[in-house]
Amino acid sequence: MKIGIIGSGHIGGNLTRRLRAIGHDVTVSNSRGPQSIQDLCQETGAQAGTVEQAVRDADVVVVAVPLMAVPDLPDGIFDGKIVVDADNYYPDRDGDIPELLDGTSSSRWTAEHLRGARIVKAFNTIQAPHLLENGRAPGTAGRIALPVAADEPDAKRVVMNLVDALGFDAVDGGSLDDSWRQEPGTPIYLADRDADGVRQGLAEARR
Repeated sequence: MKIGIIGSGHIGGNLTRRLRAIGHDVTVSNSRGPQSIQDLCQETGAQAGTVEQAVRDADVVVVAVPLMAVPDLPDGIFDGKIVVDADNYYPDRDGDIPELLDGTSSSRWTAEHLRGARIVKAFNTIQAPHLLENGRAPGTAGRIALPVAADEPDAKRVVMNLVDALGFDAVDGGSLDDSWRQEPGTPIYLADRDADGVRQGLAEARR
């Protein structure tokens, strides 16, 4: 697949490495411009581009930026795209966002800003080094599981297949409104649970 990544930090950078390693065509971008990610691209064989270039021809787009930067992403470029929301809301970093403080899931809030995007919440519960190093073959005992939440079944299925290809079990996390169950402070956040453990943690989550 052609995959665009917005954000070259810990999660975005390691997804670039892993997705290239399993053969995907990756264009990576960030807010500082293509010249700032030449080292990552030389290391991985990914293409450096602008945000618009990362999105334009992508089958899947990953957004891995500080949540406060989401409203600054270009308007009108995400229509119809499967967009993986790998972000988390950290009030100390992102400031007070009234809708999120009132209980709206961060993915629902993101969907309201990225108009037309087919948002899928994934990759936000795992530590970046573990994303790079801890993928395992299907059926491996203790294989780490990652929850995937979305409103659209087809978009969710694409991302769940991608999670599996990267070496992790994909667990259906419900809709975007359910995705608060995989946000910071919940039982599965950074917990490296297997599939049964993730299902249990999703069920046990409390606001």
